[in-house]
Amino acid sequence: MMHGIGGILSKTLHTYGVLVAVLVGSVVPGGCMMATPPAPKPTIPMVRALPQGTRAAHPLLADQNSFLRLGNLPTGQTPVRIGVLLPFTNGSASTRALATSLMNAAELALFDSRDRNLVLISADEGSGGEDAVAGARSLLAEGAEVIIGPLFSQSVNAIAPIARDHAVPIISFSTDRGVAGNGVYLLSFQPENEVNRIVRYAASQGHLAFAALVPDTAYGVHVARTFATTVSAAGGRVVDEEHFIPASEAVSAPALKAAQSHPDAILIGQGGTLLREIASALAKDGAGSKQVQYLGTGLWDDSEAAHEPNLAGGWFAAPDPDLAHGFDAKFRSEFGSAPPALASLAYDAVSLIAALASGPAYHRFTAAALTDPNGFSGVDGVFRFNPDGSAERGLAVLKIQQEGNPVVISPAPRTFLPSG
Repeated sequence: MMHGIGGILSKTLHTYGVLVAVLVGSVVPGGCMMATPPAPKPTIPMVRALPQGTRAAHPLLADQNSFLRLGNLPTGQTPVRIGVLLPFTNGSASTRALATSLMNAAELALFDSRDRNLVLISADEGSGGEDAVAGARSLLAEGAEVIIGPLFSQSVNAIAPIARDHAVPIISFSTDRGVAGNGVYLLSFQPENEVNRIVRYAASQGHLAFAALVPDTAYGVHVARTFATTVSAAGGRVVDEEHFIPASEAVSAPALKAAQSHPDAILIGQGGTLLREIASALAKDGAGSKQVQYLGTGLWDDSEAAHEPNLAGGWFAAPDPDLAHGFDAKFRSEFGSAPPALASLAYDAVSLIAALASGPAYHRFTAAALTDPNGFSGVDGVFRFNPDGSAERGLAVLKIQQEGNPVVISPAPRTFLPSG
């Protein structure tokens, strides 16, 4: 079969009685054939953009003979064709590895669903731009009712007009809320959820004077914006907000200013080595974790932060770690390695589609179905899509201990339904 750019290899897997059709431009995820990755293509092609709310001009309304159909599906039955668009041939080796893991997780969810009517069709996001557009077009040509992915926001921007023109929703893993809405839903760990959860929890524990240290990055912009609005909504006040260039030599001065503002809680929107350096600088400035309550986002959810003495007693918002143990064990058993942090998103995306698959063909994944206010239960807890395409998650609050792993001090909600 030939589809889009270059030859596309079709592979059918028969596992647990479930069918998976894998289509990629020049690589078989998890297979032995790997082509030389193409050079990055940063240019995003010009695609006819549809204004917000415009009705699709070429909607997929019914099954067509040209759509992908596997031989052992019952005659007359329209399969649920799920497009998966991931950067299998990206120029970064780590990105290619992540794409393979996400595909593995998607297949695992498909097998677990035991629904013989589901078919996965994957295409290559590549380095975005023209690669992503070609991949999206191939998925739509095969009859995909919904597209899972892509991973990067520039790819979402490139393919969204094409998907909207066919009334096909996109469930992306991007964290950039700027690309969400009008048929694009972000099933990702978004910092707004984490900041909102941790600030409200701190306010409920009596903290009212908040300072923040956030990186001068796109991530930091989202953190800072949500921090200010949430502190105000929770009845607190912002006594200082410092932005820093994410480099070792640039954190000392902002840390000193934050300490001198005399807060009773400091949000540190940073992880990794810089997080530990900021905590050390704050301690030297008289605002250590024994004097001020440290607050963090999901970037704190790693083993190094968990064993940093200067962070002991700090609180951060993240999915309940106990919830993902079953998925982690199953993934490790099937694929021989631990899943990366984002693998659960691909599993949840396919599981969500399986849960909605009983509706009429090409009318299953409506905005009303995807934005069900009751939400859905996933590997990392409950989640739901907002009308603007962002995702709301039920998160836990964890406390870093002097020794040992963080402990849950405020459980994640198990439902979005009001108590009682």
